[in-house]
Amino acid sequence: MFKAMLTKEFLLIGRDKHALAALFIMPAVFILIMSIALKDVMNDDKSLMSYIVIDRDQTHASQTLVEELAETPSFSQRDYSEETYRSPEDEGVQFIVDIPEGFESDLSDIKLTVAADTSPSLLSIFKSQMSLIVMKHQLDTMSSAIQKQFGSRGGRDVKSFDEEFIEVNYAKFAQNEKPTSTQQSVPSWIVFGLFFVIIPMSTIFINEKKQNTLRRLLTMNVSILNLFAGKIIPYMLINQVQVWLMIGVGMFVVPYFGAAPLTISGSVFGLILVSIALSISAIGLSILIATSVDSVEQATTIGGIINILLGAIGGVMVPKVVMPESMQTLSNISPMSWGLEGFLDIFLRSGGVRDIIPEAIALSLFGLISLSLAAVIFTFKKRKEA
Repeated sequence: MFKAMLTKEFLLIGRDKHALAALFIMPAVFILIMSIALKDVMNDDKSLMSYIVIDRDQTHASQTLVEELAETPSFSQRDYSEETYRSPEDEGVQFIVDIPEGFESDLSDIKLTVAADTSPSLLSIFKSQMSLIVMKHQLDTMSSAIQKQFGSRGGRDVKSFDEEFIEVNYAKFAQNEKPTSTQQSVPSWIVFGLFFVIIPMSTIFINEKKQNTLRRLLTMNVSILNLFAGKIIPYMLINQVQVWLMIGVGMFVVPYFGAAPLTISGSVFGLILVSIALSISAIGLSILIATSVDSVEQATTIGGIINILLGAIGGVMVPKVVMPESMQTLSNISPMSWGLEGFLDIFLRSGGVRDIIPEAIALSLFGLISLSLAAVIFTFKKRKEA
């Protein structure tokens, strides 16, 4: 019986070509459009590298480094105030260059503090430029010394400054890391696409109620648990296909249009766990709406409104990094925000399974509570009809 229910559900889904197009084509198109549209706004590689210099040495060598950095194209030096200094994020810069006392005499280590959301490519460029400047100063100094004593430079050879003398410290992750356009678009529209099952699932569920299909199944001693499971399993499989199709678009299609490719820097198992929990949440809400309304029109209207509201609040329509702080706090009430944060833990923050457990638990609980409410409403309506 249960196998027949699953077969029936897959057949109904397969016949609804418009719903399948909405579930698979719409999110893929949105990922492509938004990744291209936002690539120059959100990708760090297109922006100036901003920095602060703290010169504790105040010598010719340190001043040379400061001046050469200031003259480097695409570098933007900001004013430094010791009284207000806290971290790169608080200062609104990507790098803080701390030149220690004794830098000129023995090339003491430079401490480079890097904002947590700075891309590795920018860090590499900045370190390389610093290395070239200091090595140039070393060569100039050695050239002068050779005139006095051939081959001698105070016992210190010219070495790779980039490798030996720059101590890199990453600041703690700021509350609002800045993803690339692809890192923002792919998980956002995965989340929205998974919740879009509200409309096709509600439509099928209500049509089955009108055709008395559900009543006939209940008279055959099919429990509500099995009835719901017959709908949950097919849509969970569809959701997982959606997830990996959208990830594939981000990894292989988006780069052809000039946007940064998506990379899975975190745990793949964590990614699977988040997607399953998100699917439970979306399907639970879908069944709750389907059991609460009485017509396809109501399901389409209410489901669409709820989807858009949850997406707008949760950072899908507008990236959370550009929201004011009050809106970022409000976004935490949306399950779409939980799913989005779970995906960003994997794609942006290189997170593992432990990092996404809070989001996975919250999404699963939301889905299970929605399913429980749906079962109560469904039972109440059936008793009322009887």
